[in-house]
Amino acid sequence: MMKPRAVRSRIRQQELNPVFHWQNKTEDDKVLSKTKIKQALKSGVLNLAAQGLATVPEKVWNLSDSEDCDNKDVRYDLDRSNEEESWWHQTTLTNLDLSSNSLTCISENVKNLADLTVLNLQDNALTSLPDGIGCLTKLTKLNISRNKLTELPESFFELKELINLNLSHNDFSEIHSNVSDLIMLEVLDISFNSLNSLPGGIGFLVRLQQLTLNKNRLIELPNDIVNLRNLHKMDLAKNDLKQLPPVMGELRKLECLYVQHNDVVELPDFTGCDALKEIHISNNFIKYIPADFCENLPQLKVLDLRDNKIEKLPDEIAMLASLTRLDISNNSISSLPSCLSTLAHLVSLQVDGNPIRSIRRDIIQCGTQRILKTLRERDGPGKGVEKVKAPFEESTFPDVYQMKKGRSMIVSNKNLIDIPEQVFLDATEASVYNVDISKNKLSEVPAGLTHLANQMTELNISFNALKTIPTFFSQFERIGYLNVSNNLLTDLPEVVGLMVTLRELNVANNQLKRIPPCIYELKGLEILLARDNKIEEIDASENGLAALPRLATLDLANNNVKQVPPVLGLLKNITTLELIGNGFRQPRHQILEKGTESIMAYLRDRIPN
Repeated sequence: MMKPRAVRSRIRQQELNPVFHWQNKTEDDKVLSKTKIKQALKSGVLNLAAQGLATVPEKVWNLSDSEDCDNKDVRYDLDRSNEEESWWHQTTLTNLDLSSNSLTCISENVKNLADLTVLNLQDNALTSLPDGIGCLTKLTKLNISRNKLTELPESFFELKELINLNLSHNDFSEIHSNVSDLIMLEVLDISFNSLNSLPGGIGFLVRLQQLTLNKNRLIELPNDIVNLRNLHKMDLAKNDLKQLPPVMGELRKLECLYVQHNDVVELPDFTGCDALKEIHISNNFIKYIPADFCENLPQLKVLDLRDNKIEKLPDEIAMLASLTRLDISNNSISSLPSCLSTLAHLVSLQVDGNPIRSIRRDIIQCGTQRILKTLRERDGPGKGVEKVKAPFEESTFPDVYQMKKGRSMIVSNKNLIDIPEQVFLDATEASVYNVDISKNKLSEVPAGLTHLANQMTELNISFNALKTIPTFFSQFERIGYLNVSNNLLTDLPEVVGLMVTLRELNVANNQLKRIPPCIYELKGLEILLARDNKIEEIDASENGLAALPRLATLDLANNNVKQVPPVLGLLKNITTLELIGNGFRQPRHQILEKGTESIMAYLRDRIPN
């Protein structure tokens, strides 16, 4: 039977013009019309997403600011007589979107677009990136997800201004350790790859706020991952992790942790994670919930422990006072503690899939409020709460329980001239990592601190009467924060240079006449606060401040500096520089008031050619 003429016509039309076909170069070039060029040169934004491109039109690589204005007009066939198309109405390209095409490579000429701040290459078929991408030193956001990349060129790690980097859905089996050079990163997504491990230097990404690593093959995490002190969200779901770092408490700003579908057998120590609001650790092999876990998470709202091997909930679960959702489905729990009913904010309690015998099945099926009501009625009001209360009498020194609860030893503002050794022994037993003995009358650093040498990460001995720092400071193997401000120090001993884990050092308000040379040995130092001293000179040479590759904050306000070396402006990692209150004439006060960028630019301009 013959098809109607109209139907035959439509079929022939579809055969001649298929819905999808590979474009040739001529067709690709036509996508970049004169109208799009004009819009790009006016706005600085070029969107060529989902255009079916197999190659990037060559003219794209010329959409950069050029001193040869007449040539620019000719290059784009713009109308010289048209006021709107004149070069002075044009801007350089800063945002380029080439996502959702069929690109297999990017030209080396991408280096011409030196002013790009945003580049989107998502959802293509790229197998490699050109070396020229390293010339895009102003990039702050780069998306190269959903491609076929297996490695990054060495030049890639010159992109020191990157804030947001998406490498997800590629074929990476490893990430080069040079990723630690991308020190401005705040968001890093390497999910859906084939990573077996992370480079140890990832701990240097101290500005990182969001780290996404789900759907890889990670077996373990590097120890220095706990140095990511600004991390808010970490996604480790669907890997092969058997454990988390034992001291998670150093991630003090962490709010959300995702560890579903791994092989974790026990919960780590979260003491110090006071900001933690969500823990998703379902589908693992956890057998019990430690009491300490419940005592140290005051802000926790969501706890997902479904599909584990838990047999019992501790009474201390009632100390998770902010909890709104608790999922313990598919475990081996036979009874629920009555203290669950004291959780005032709990609105979702999931217990299905457990062999619970203490509550009838029909009650469980009625949902959260009915379960909590049954628990309240079963043992009477108030029971179960007394077990977790721990009132303390105030005293000069905290006891082991108090210190263990916050993993901190705080003996501040007590007018002490000495601290008994027993206090430090108790702190050692409590696994304290934060010591604050500031605002006392100590003339010497207590020798008892040596008991904490292997576990202390923060030490505050400011506002005392110290004249020297003892040599035993070299024993502090993990310390990252040291505050010795507001003392009587005239110098720092060489042993301070051995404290290689230091990231922040505060020596403000002492009697220093120079920046102690030992400081230049602290290669990981990021913050140096030395205001209100008597410092006379700034050494920005290779043996001075330039030897601190990660220094981001430098405060030398209110000293006796007579001259600011122009080479200080070459320290590009410095984002905060305070120099007000010194005796130099240049830079002028007006420049200092404009902020760090103006100061650094001024100094660079004064460097002799």
